[in-house]
Amino acid sequence: MYRPIFPRHPLAFLTPLARAAGNCHHALQRLAARMGVTGLFPISVLAIGALAALTMVAPDAHANEPASPSAPKEAKAEPKTEARPAAKAEKSEKAEKAEPADAPPEAMDRLREKLAQRLGAVRAPGSKSPNDLQVAGKNPEAPLVPKPAAKAKPARAGADGALEPHAVALHPAGPAHWAYNGAGGPEAWASLKPEFAACSTGQRQSPIDIRDGIQVQMPAIQFDYKPSGFSVLDNGHTVQVNLPAGNGITVNNRRYDLLQFHFHRPSEERINGKLFDMVVHLVHKDPEGKLAVVAVLLERGSAQPVVQAVWNALPLEKNEDTPAPGSLDVSQLLPKDQRFYTYMGSLTTPPCSEGVLWMVMKQPVQLSPEQLNIFSRMYPMNARPIQPTAGRMIKEAS
Repeated sequence: MYRPIFPRHPLAFLTPLARAAGNCHHALQRLAARMGVTGLFPISVLAIGALAALTMVAPDAHANEPASPSAPKEAKAEPKTEARPAAKAEKSEKAEKAEPADAPPEAMDRLREKLAQRLGAVRAPGSKSPNDLQVAGKNPEAPLVPKPAAKAKPARAGADGALEPHAVALHPAGPAHWAYNGAGGPEAWASLKPEFAACSTGQRQSPIDIRDGIQVQMPAIQFDYKPSGFSVLDNGHTVQVNLPAGNGITVNNRRYDLLQFHFHRPSEERINGKLFDMVVHLVHKDPEGKLAVVAVLLERGSAQPVVQAVWNALPLEKNEDTPAPGSLDVSQLLPKDQRFYTYMGSLTTPPCSEGVLWMVMKQPVQLSPEQLNIFSRMYPMNARPIQPTAGRMIKEAS
């Protein structure tokens, strides 16, 4: 509420201090009583303000008095023990001569005005007397100016390179993670990381709405799926089933090993504009690292045994690859009619790498409403929007 007040020149008040103390003693007490100022610290601030204002009002009040002759330089060389009695005697004589006197009314009025300006005092509400002053406090309705945030100190690492227990990271490391909605949604994938640039600049992106395929005779896909162990992973984007080596397909005399399969809801692919309840993507890779994906469309109907086996083995925590009991025969996921559409596309998730061989089965496979609802509770929507076909060749097995 109060702030210390100092004159413009820090040492200027020392000269009139002794002379003004007696004159302002009674006036200062009356002014403090009128302003409601109590306590040692506020009164001391008031005294300093009064003395400062007095020096500004009448700086030359004693300018006409003859200056006391300065002592000769030789006196400085005298021993201090001899100078002290003379100094004490001189002070005692001045003290005896000094008599308290009230300051002139005009000087007191100017003093009061200057002091009120210094302390931010205003006339008390409802008072007609200029002597009734009130010190204005802080306005409780005034908006608070937020302080600048303190810079976070870097977390210190221990001898083994690990962060100390009390070191708290203020910001997550790395760029924002990709998602299917919100700030990390498909429209923003390309801006999240430089390696995701193909998500917006690629010309062979997936998924697509499969239309006007060229009907040709193509060799069937040779599926080499056999019962094997498996593990289930909830990676935060979908449910993924990882498989050991031994499963694969052969397309155009090229062998692709099955790595994993995962689910999307709704289906990412469309057939002549038709959207399906879900789709399962079986991801394969050849020895050169090229990818081939078989897409099996899923629609509401009877229960699917492979899907149920995966749901039974769902992990309790995300990002934990959990081995499942028993074995899984992936061939039971395939439709009886194994004709397919094929085209060149990309991964449907970042980094959206192109050069992926896509084979979309024409006949969908059924799963029960209960099985569909289980996945829907985990991932109501995890499908990338349809991408432009951009004049790509689409073949349809006749």
